[in-house]
Amino acid sequence: MAASPSTARAINDRLALRLLQREGPLTAGQLKTLTGLSRPTVADLVERLQDSGLVEVVGETGDRRRGPNARLYGIVADRAHLAALDVRTDSVSVVVADLLGKTLAEAVLPIGSDTATEAAVERAVVLLERTAGKAGTVPLHSVGIGAPGLVDPVTGELRDSSGLPAWHRRLVAVLQERLPARVLVENETNLAALAEQRLGAARDQDTFVLLWLGHGVGAAVVLDGKLRRGASGGAGEIGFLPMPGTSRLPSAVSSDGGFHTLAGSAGVVELAGRYGVSAVPAPQEPPSAALVRAAVRAVGGAPAAEAGAGEDAPADEGGSAAAFLDDLAERLALGAAAVSAVLDPGRIVLAGEAGHAGGEVLAARVEDRLATMSPLRTEVRAGALGGAAVLRGALLTAREAAQDELFAPHDESRAPVL
Repeated sequence: MAASPSTARAINDRLALRLLQREGPLTAGQLKTLTGLSRPTVADLVERLQDSGLVEVVGETGDRRRGPNARLYGIVADRAHLAALDVRTDSVSVVVADLLGKTLAEAVLPIGSDTATEAAVERAVVLLERTAGKAGTVPLHSVGIGAPGLVDPVTGELRDSSGLPAWHRRLVAVLQERLPARVLVENETNLAALAEQRLGAARDQDTFVLLWLGHGVGAAVVLDGKLRRGASGGAGEIGFLPMPGTSRLPSAVSSDGGFHTLAGSAGVVELAGRYGVSAVPAPQEPPSAALVRAAVRAVGGAPAAEAGAGEDAPADEGGSAAAFLDDLAERLALGAAAVSAVLDPGRIVLAGEAGHAGGEVLAARVEDRLATMSPLRTEVRAGALGGAAVLRGALLTAREAAQDELFAPHDESRAPVL
């Protein structure tokens, strides 16, 4: 059955907005070429989008011929303002951006483990309010939050998790109460996977697994283009995976003895100590990231730089750094082999601060070791976004939520759906 005129208009507007978002400002002629629509149809949709306040003339092309055909149309970036929060166990990072994702202001606040729940929540909320105020973006339209722990796939709420500060869960509720904005929360590793898929090492990959290597470890599973959360939101809790070489088995309340023991920051620090590898981490940086970065530099590699990274102490010039990386790769390959055997993802991304610090030097070692453990061909790549991946993913989530609402049709004849 043929689409109604109003449905056809919404589809055309949706297509045009996606192109403007992806390509940047375009002329009506360029929209005609890219959409395959007729000139009158493009003229009508441009007029509709301008009337709705979603699109505006942002300049002209450099062609000699001026006039209506040279006008460049772009999405109105300040139609909505967004915020993203990366909530860690000991800090909160905030970024405020416009509808196109341009950063307007950002800030980081350490929160000590001895801080009372309500005080920690208030500090985080004030940080967001002040950052938005500095950017001149109050009120906010949508706020994306990345946090450790499980997010209920039905309610979208952050669930109580052992070992995490009580203020994490309370923060989401307070933000929902105090802000007129839409507040969305997602597991931090899932957001990192979203960011790496859109902007980093898994770009255009429909199926892959991201291993987050930071203070703790986690995994995000993307199959056939969809993020898989599991029945209870726990898909990817790889820290609980039983591992050989540990003195105990993990339990329902503790990942001690699981993959976390081998690949979490404390385990990596202990391993580095065996080989005499040392480094000074930056504030809020997992010590494991500094150690991996120092080892990669010592073997002549070029680890990706982290903003504000601490100064590395020299690692042993002999084979100690290489032996440390080989041993670490063996540990990571154990977890990767289990993931590969069950999911056959084709690509595994080593993300988080430590995965990013290891770069392709560590990734290549893991891939080589994995190839000896599994018959399934699996590429291993270093994450491109490092610790910033969670914030980038949270911002993408907030941006999509804002666009879903702002670009949705308000009646049958006007405006787009994105």
